[in-house]
Amino acid sequence: MTVTTQRPDRAADSPYALSHLDALEAESVHIFREVAGEFERPVILFSGGKDSIVMLHLALKAFAPAPVPFALLHVDTGHNFPEVIEYRDRTAAQHRLRLHVASVQEFIDRGVLRERPDGTRNPLQTVPLLDAIESNRFDAVFGGGRRDEEKARAKERVFSLRDEFGAWDPRRQRPELWSLYNGRHAVGEHVRVFPLSNWTELDVWQYIEREKIELPEIYYAHRRDVFKRDGMWLTAGEWGGPKESEPVENRLVRYRTVGDMSCTGAVDSDADSIEAVIAEIAASRLTERGATRADDKLSEAAMEDRKREGYF
Repeated sequence: MTVTTQRPDRAADSPYALSHLDALEAESVHIFREVAGEFERPVILFSGGKDSIVMLHLALKAFAPAPVPFALLHVDTGHNFPEVIEYRDRTAAQHRLRLHVASVQEFIDRGVLRERPDGTRNPLQTVPLLDAIESNRFDAVFGGGRRDEEKARAKERVFSLRDEFGAWDPRRQRPELWSLYNGRHAVGEHVRVFPLSNWTELDVWQYIEREKIELPEIYYAHRRDVFKRDGMWLTAGEWGGPKESEPVENRLVRYRTVGDMSCTGAVDSDADSIEAVIAEIAASRLTERGATRADDKLSEAAMEDRKREGYF
């Protein structure tokens, strides 16, 4: 008698059918290869957050055994979590990838940007990002945005055309029937590319589990000094917190998303393993940005307003 084995994530009806994760992976790999064939100077936005980590992992798969033919770009607010910056630098060195860092602090020091009264630097990332794209002549920029994160991101196509000022116009979105992507652009324009568009937060974590991808430790439960502001647990830092009326507590928390410390909140959690994180996310009814990103709560259209100006 012949005994056949089957991968646990493989579709049950056929040994040759792609699982959900396999289909997502294949789509993303196709997007990376499509960009490599259509554009001259692509770059991958890499912050050391989980989505950009998965995106880089997919790029490595897409071109193996050859090296990834793109550089990395990070817009550093100066208020990033040290654990994430350490992971970013170590990963770039490990894979021998060139890392471009656009510094918000540098633009503040030059007088091009001014600090906001609330200390949040996330909205200040647009100018350094567009400057890096223009000065390096990047014509395609990979981002880790997903449609399930936020309603403005749900409007994006996989290939998102940006004009000569880096601005996004939803009315200029192109159809992408049959996964055919139009990368045509005029001189001075560029295209933002989102290989994870059809992934969800749960998909990302299940893929991280399957591929055994290392993440910064702040994604798992750990004890941290935090204080509450606007319903979120924030980390103290030079950006302006806490105030006298905001007592610091040592709590067991983890981060669902990472960004500028001034606007990225932790969630109470005892999920200290990837299996526990997946179970927690599966039971959650709040998106990661809706639960932990103060910059998205500045107005009803905060994200869309920033995207129109050139933000991701």
